[in-house]
Amino acid sequence: MKIKDIICSDGKTGFFFDDQKAIKTGAKNDGNFYVGNPVTPGFKSVRQTGESISVLFVLEDGQVAHGDCAAVQYSGAGGRDPLFLAADFIPVIQKDIVPLFKGKEVTTFKEMVAIIENAINPATGKIYHTAIRYGISQACLDAVAKANHKTMAQIVAKEYNTKVSDTLIPIFAQSGDDRYLNADKMIMKTAQVLPHALFNNVPEKVGLKGEKIQEYIKWLRDRITKLRPREDYNPVIHIDVYGTLSEVFNNDFEKIADYIGTLVELAKPFKLRVEGPVDMGNREDQIKGLAAICKFLEAKKIDADVVADEWCNTLEDIKLFADAKAGTVIQIKTPDLGGVNNCVDAVIYCKSKNIGAYLGGTCNETNRSAEVCANIAMATNPSQILAKPGMGVDEGYMIIYNEMNRVLNLSKVL
Repeated sequence: MKIKDIICSDGKTGFFFDDQKAIKTGAKNDGNFYVGNPVTPGFKSVRQTGESISVLFVLEDGQVAHGDCAAVQYSGAGGRDPLFLAADFIPVIQKDIVPLFKGKEVTTFKEMVAIIENAINPATGKIYHTAIRYGISQACLDAVAKANHKTMAQIVAKEYNTKVSDTLIPIFAQSGDDRYLNADKMIMKTAQVLPHALFNNVPEKVGLKGEKIQEYIKWLRDRITKLRPREDYNPVIHIDVYGTLSEVFNNDFEKIADYIGTLVELAKPFKLRVEGPVDMGNREDQIKGLAAICKFLEAKKIDADVVADEWCNTLEDIKLFADAKAGTVIQIKTPDLGGVNNCVDAVIYCKSKNIGAYLGGTCNETNRSAEVCANIAMATNPSQILAKPGMGVDEGYMIIYNEMNRVLNLSKVL
């Protein structure tokens, strides 16, 4: 089976590009917009439309394999690649990437993805933007699956010596700023992990002493208890604080651990996960900070997960964080890793180190990238997978749930 043609189609994502640094330093909400000047290079406004590129491999038998190039909401922050705009990168794909694959034989996923992962951009002398590698690798995986009449999950399981899960992976739903109404949606759908909650600004959302998060945790605990559809529904409460506890507690790691302890008590009987408690400004200090917080939590017998996110972008980063136990769970922020093969390797590595693997990503992805990730989750069995794209809950949860269920049922007959 050969790749007859490759077509690029510009697209939108399920959310927006946001200038994280501008938001942290005071940009204010005005409806769905932000008022203020952008700070991160490439941004023309603090919030702007998310963009993607669909890459379509037309196979010689008429089937079409499909992957979407997309980048995270907070592009350019925390050591990530810069803003990804379709008009800038479609010409790059057409000029540089299409010749690498057009007319070539569909072989194995590992062989095909190595082509894009190892390619050097002649304009920069570096590997290609993570979003390009992300989308092209999805198309490669889909092409191999279609050529072999299997699901993408089955291809991953075969090539990486894993087993397609016979149960659905726990889904983590994210609320965005609408952390109250959207939490109700999550409870109604019995999301196993919730609600993210987007605590990314100290004065407005966290509180100068962290009191606003405490109030929210108490409200959420009571809301789940009151409304849960069945008695055995006991979700994990997972909040993302975007490094804001660095500011609240001046990077005093023991105080941060003690504060997390107060949240654990408020969350009971539900388990608590705190994502990104600090942002130390670079990878090395971030590893030291998260590892220190984890040690304090262990010493104080505080039963909470710490989720690594910022400065943990690449497969190399993930291995370093896992080795240092800088977090009890590590987010594999799928678009940041480039090729989805790296996402597979990341889940496998975290599990080998007894670290929770959170197959995450961003609200700023597409339905297609989410479907591919659902297949990867079913093939690798991470601790949880993000409901994506978007911040509306219903759409992202539907996409991930339905695709995993399709894989589950197709695996019985293919």
